[in-house]
Amino acid sequence: MTATQRPSWRHPVVAFALDVVLVVAFAAIGRSSHDEGLSPGGVLATASPFLLGAAVGWLVVRARRGSWPLEVGPGITVWFSTLVIGMLLRVVVLGSAAWAFVAVAAVVLAVLLVGWRFLASPRGTRRAGP
Repeated sequence: MTATQRPSWRHPVVAFALDVVLVVAFAAIGRSSHDEGLSPGGVLATASPFLLGAAVGWLVVRARRGSWPLEVGPGITVWFSTLVIGMLLRVVVLGSAAWAFVAVAAVVLAVLLVGWRFLASPRGTRRAGP
């Protein structure tokens, strides 16, 4: 890679796709751990409120900063939006969201959505070296 090329994750489409994959993985792992089955429709139904939240987070960052959420700081906005909108929609549709689920989802989504941004940052790659 030359100095003028940017890593593929720095492309907004790739970064957004990574967020989508991670949110779907979160939903699939959750469904699997509760023996709810892993049908594509079931996983999508579970993931969709959180996917909407992630998309809103991306739009908020774009509107407020004029850039895409590729760094840790803006990634926190994406995480927060994913969690809050996802949980609000679950409450509206399902009638409740257990506090234990909210806590686990908050931690797991933070690790996934903020974690990859940290690991891909210059600070994260420096620490990952030998």
